[in-house]
Amino acid sequence: MTSTPEPPRATTSSEPRRAGFATRAVHTGQEPDALVVAVVPPPYLTSTFVHDGVGNVRGGFDYGRSGNPTRAALEQALADLEGGERGFAFSSGMSAEDTLVRAVLRPGDHVVLPDDVYGGTYRLLVTVLREWGIDVDFAAVDSAESVAGALRPGRTRLVWLETPSNPTLRIADVAAVAALARDAGALLVVDNTFASPYLQNPLALGAHAVVHSTTKYVGGHSDVSGGAVVVPADVRLPGGRVGPGGTPLLGDAIAHLQNAAGSGASPFDAWLTHRGLKTLPLRMERHCSNALVVARHLEERPEVREVLYPGLPSHPGHQLAARQMRGFGGMVSVRLANDEAALAFCAATRLFALAVSLGGVESLIEYPARMTHLSAAGSPVSPLADLVRLSVGVEDPEDLVADLDQALDTVP
Repeated sequence: MTSTPEPPRATTSSEPRRAGFATRAVHTGQEPDALVVAVVPPPYLTSTFVHDGVGNVRGGFDYGRSGNPTRAALEQALADLEGGERGFAFSSGMSAEDTLVRAVLRPGDHVVLPDDVYGGTYRLLVTVLREWGIDVDFAAVDSAESVAGALRPGRTRLVWLETPSNPTLRIADVAAVAALARDAGALLVVDNTFASPYLQNPLALGAHAVVHSTTKYVGGHSDVSGGAVVVPADVRLPGGRVGPGGTPLLGDAIAHLQNAAGSGASPFDAWLTHRGLKTLPLRMERHCSNALVVARHLEERPEVREVLYPGLPSHPGHQLAARQMRGFGGMVSVRLANDEAALAFCAATRLFALAVSLGGVESLIEYPARMTHLSAAGSPVSPLADLVRLSVGVEDPEDLVADLDQALDTVP
């Protein structure tokens, strides 16, 4: 089980105690509705808002694309739980990534990506933005030396981390890479999707921005798509740049693009995501405990060549993960004898549904090389052909182990 992220601490009478993570997950952005004092504020399903007069916008909301109280409540909660100043909710994880990279990058810039990066991020940075003149190099992000070797000071403007990474569960030293990025004149972005804000807060370790696919653990029920970016108040664009909103602040650039490009989360999607966020601590505790049971059991199966889970002492990033995370997460990857064995394993599970995505209450299994990372096939970041990724849900662990056992019994 994970430990409580922020244990109570002694305070003076003049210093009010900051509420714990679970309390803030339930209450931040959820003040009772002013009209009927509803405990749960309703979603504001409106495209526009009445003005009190020309130039006089009540509450700061004038048009749905530009902002909505339901979306603003989710953004406030995400910023609070990640330890940032400004949060931005988007229609998907990829729209969040797209807005962030276009806020930071200019033609001719250089980006460092993980050498096992998520396929959608690879597709965006390498195929879409190639036409924009963006240059990309790859690094083993569990090695600060590898990242340092990939940097081009003065040209590198973005260093991208996933920790744990997708799908090989590598652990990056966020503080060390943040220092390297700052020295090179770059910003460090951490995709915190696998960990969630409950298990890890990269901004506290020196990252300049955090991104999420809130479709995953934040929403947590596989019923809504979304994305998020969270930034501190004072992060400036690299290279002394001024953003499209006319200021050098990263947050202002993201806010301008979110409005200008219309990529913000819809009110109902924001409402569903916020509802899921309230139970994040409870779900993550169960995801973590179940994943550890599954990982330990799979280590004992002769059909499994290697179990990739940072909660195992055998994982090369175990000690680092224990220092910078509050738990090891719900994702487990395994390597089997070959691609034939991996495909047979994926086809034989019953509780573990064969599907892309992750982080929901139900358990999923997938074959990255032909599913989530298909867009990276044949590239330097193409997943191993013998790799299978598990998203361990919140079911009874005995049932999950039994399902994996019967599936492995069918493997040739």
